[in-house]
Amino acid sequence: MKPHESYTDHLFTDNEHGLRIASPEELRAERVILQRKLLESRGDADEIAWNRAVNEMHDALMKRAVALCEREMGEAGYGPPPVSYAFVVFGSAGRREQTLWSDQDNGLILSDDHHEAKDVYFAEFGRRLTDILETAGYEKCEGKVMCSEARWRKSSSEWAKQLEEWRGDLSWEPVRYLMISSDLRFIAGEAELAEDWKKEFYDGLRGNTELHAAILRNTVRHKKTLNVLGQVMTERFGDHAGDFDVKYGIYIPLVNAVRCLALQHDIEESSTLRRLERLIQFEAASLPLVEPTHEAFKVALRLRGMTSVREESGLLGSSGYLPNEELKKKERFYELREGLVLVRKLHRVLQRQLRFAERRRA
Repeated sequence: MKPHESYTDHLFTDNEHGLRIASPEELRAERVILQRKLLESRGDADEIAWNRAVNEMHDALMKRAVALCEREMGEAGYGPPPVSYAFVVFGSAGRREQTLWSDQDNGLILSDDHHEAKDVYFAEFGRRLTDILETAGYEKCEGKVMCSEARWRKSSSEWAKQLEEWRGDLSWEPVRYLMISSDLRFIAGEAELAEDWKKEFYDGLRGNTELHAAILRNTVRHKKTLNVLGQVMTERFGDHAGDFDVKYGIYIPLVNAVRCLALQHDIEESSTLRRLERLIQFEAASLPLVEPTHEAFKVALRLRGMTSVREESGLLGSSGYLPNEELKKKERFYELREGLVLVRKLHRVLQRQLRFAERRRA
């Protein structure tokens, strides 16, 4: 199977009962098989095509996890969902940028329709779904961005109130939640609930100059990866001394900067690549800066796939660091350094925007 081929049809073939995968353990077994094939195909693959295949696999697994959860709820005596709902994802899943070892970042949007069993049903549903996903190999989010948590499991009207509260508090944490929320993507359930949520989110952002300044403040904080001489800064101590932190050194700074630019220009895409394509298409930002950013992000995706990989009980994991051996390769080193120079330029532009916004506010 090649990276550009669809994995969805291969992953699930319905039996007479309409369900091939009968348990979270079987879902995990399917994941082990597919991720091994993807890992084997990584070497010769175009980074965008391979990234697309990886995320197609995750989408298929998560959709099946939702179906399994509904079935488990019925078997446990809870019956079918009392109202419609949307299962959505955030983070790398929302941006279609998951690695083979990504953890959970998800939530639920519930219909405002009244039903006396709604709260009890979906509290249990959220708990069971995160457990199913954990069994299937998705570690629970350390930051608790999961549908098992009340903060990320709300009805449409409750979500509207929550978003309004976050917009009204410009301190670090509420703004961080808004930035996480901007990556929302629908996976399963009632798509219209997710569309209405996104409308609420972007309507509340338009013209809110103070909020955009707060997003800038959150965005410009990032790990320094070039010293004053323009040299690449690797880890100095510990198990990864001499290695480079791909996730927080180049990938996350690019994700955050592009997200910030997209929000400034009312671009409603969740994927970093799609955000960049829209920025270029609409000439919404400086093309001499945005076009190289597109190339730098492709490099970041490729480097994420080159970090040290480990296997445990069939599932893959990674430290997120590029080994020093890779950095010694001239081509690898120079493409990393060029990407980091671009990150620095991008963040200097955002820092100038922030200084202007703060002077204007003063």
